[in-house]
Amino acid sequence: MTEEQPNTRLGATVRATGTAFRIWAPKVTTLELVIRDPAARIPMTPEGDGYWSAVVEGCGAGTRYAYLADGQGPFPDPASRSQPEGVHDFSEVVDLTWFAWTDSDWLPLPPREAVIYEMHIGTFTVQGTFASARERLPFLADLGVTTIEIMPLAAFPGRWGWGYDGVSQFAPFPGYGTPEDLCRLVDRAHALGLAVLLDVVVNHFGPDGDYTGVYSDGYRTSLHTTPWGDAINFDDEQSSEVRAFYHQAILMWLHEYHIDGFRFDATHEIRDESRRHILSELAEIARNEGRPGIIPMLIAETHENDARYVRPVAGGGFGFDSTWADDFHHCARTAIVDEHEGYFKSYDGSLETLGRCIEQGFWFEGQLDSFLGTPRGAPARDVPWSSFVYCLQNHDQVGNRAFGVRLSTMASHPDVRAMTTLLLLVPQVPMLFQGQEFFASNPFLYFTDHSEPLGSLVVAGRLREFGAFELFRDEHIRELIPSPQDPRTFERCKLNWDEAEIGAGALSYRFHRELLRLRRNLPVLIRSRESRGLIESDVRGEVLFVTIANDAGRATIVFNHGGPTDVSLGLAGNSEVVMHSEEARFGGSGRKVVIEDGLLSVTGHCAVLLVQPA
Repeated sequence: MTEEQPNTRLGATVRATGTAFRIWAPKVTTLELVIRDPAARIPMTPEGDGYWSAVVEGCGAGTRYAYLADGQGPFPDPASRSQPEGVHDFSEVVDLTWFAWTDSDWLPLPPREAVIYEMHIGTFTVQGTFASARERLPFLADLGVTTIEIMPLAAFPGRWGWGYDGVSQFAPFPGYGTPEDLCRLVDRAHALGLAVLLDVVVNHFGPDGDYTGVYSDGYRTSLHTTPWGDAINFDDEQSSEVRAFYHQAILMWLHEYHIDGFRFDATHEIRDESRRHILSELAEIARNEGRPGIIPMLIAETHENDARYVRPVAGGGFGFDSTWADDFHHCARTAIVDEHEGYFKSYDGSLETLGRCIEQGFWFEGQLDSFLGTPRGAPARDVPWSSFVYCLQNHDQVGNRAFGVRLSTMASHPDVRAMTTLLLLVPQVPMLFQGQEFFASNPFLYFTDHSEPLGSLVVAGRLREFGAFELFRDEHIRELIPSPQDPRTFERCKLNWDEAEIGAGALSYRFHRELLRLRRNLPVLIRSRESRGLIESDVRGEVLFVTIANDAGRATIVFNHGGPTDVSLGLAGNSEVVMHSEEARFGGSGRKVVIEDGLLSVTGHCAVLLVQPA
């Protein structure tokens, strides 16, 4: 921004000779900028429409500042780019224009080629920082991941947390490092061919450290309620300025940190009945006003099974690329784990249901969901396969369990390898959760570091939540549930990277890398992702066949959930065995797979990839 341009940027903007400060504060009658060192108090000038501004000469990056609102405070800036001493303290002026990016030639792969790796910076490494995560990125590139998805970074109170209670939407959590450290992480990722997605929360502010209400009552509306209280205001009075606040936040991550896209948390809780939904608006802004040449990938997290998220804006959709399709996770888990409480009661665990889910994209297409007691979803058979993000683990499905256990500690390794074969070879977008690739043994638990009494309320609420499950009705078992507030709960979640280098972990890593190599290189699989080609499923006894056929050939994934068996291959009879999940090199039994006279002789609890070239 040059001196001649009007300052419309919220927060603190470093200029050639000083810093411009701007804030939306229609609630106050007087507003003063407080500089900590050297100490100064500068009256802010009202601009109109509730905006206030000031330019301070000689003020630059590193300056700590806050605001006095009608003599009260000092309070931090809601659009602060840094909160180095926490969300309750002074904000910091940040200038990233000096950062020497090396990614001028960077272009992310299209969404159909995405292989996502979800990570939590604080537990991805022992150190839990941007800098230490950067050192591990070559491991992910070698694995075959194309995209890392970072759990929320917006600053939140306390020393650690999942990030979904963020309150400073423009400021990376200081416990992970500085804004410059985040730039270095993203720049290194791009150098290795990895795109970076950021998980963002637009459905609520966290319960501690949110100072937006000091400056305006317009950030929330009582027109709608959410699980966190009044909704963020996207359709009531003053909503235009709230929308502008989020416009700027999204553009900041794109421009100042070179983020390649976003996963929007719990989009079904973003309430907006205006003519243009905020998600549609954010999608258009990200695409049209982001970094030149970079098309951000946009993912919605929702249980709605609603294809409007991925339909074009011109057709009444939101213009996103993908949605989390939890149906696959639920179908897969109930097929290999005897689990039918909570929302799992809606899934019968059959191979037929799993196969139909893969064929369709979603399982629920409008039929009755017995858990919700209402119909759910609608057919989405005309959208690209990349519209569906599939996973076997994610932060919710692991961390929202009482003991944070991973699938590889609940199901047998042969079953997990077999199901992983489906996950990584079907044309939908696969996602891995940190450590999944090497059968990490440590849990991923829910952890918080709230001040009291909020911390105790969170602990009590979590115990009540698990009390609805039969296992935890026994108080002796309930008392074993780790407290989110116990520092040991957080420490137990840090990945042990030694596990990736020896024994079962190294073999599992090799297995995942080989599957991703096949996904990347086999023509029939490549072609399957280029258009919404037909997927067919067939169940014979305890064997599921998933067939992908196109002009590059035929690929059949044979998933055997039973014992050793012989099964007719039909049209796949002339196929070649390309990969078997129970090969010794992956830690399997090493038993051979044989095709003879159109019959496949296959060992139990495994998956086989058969390919028949065109």
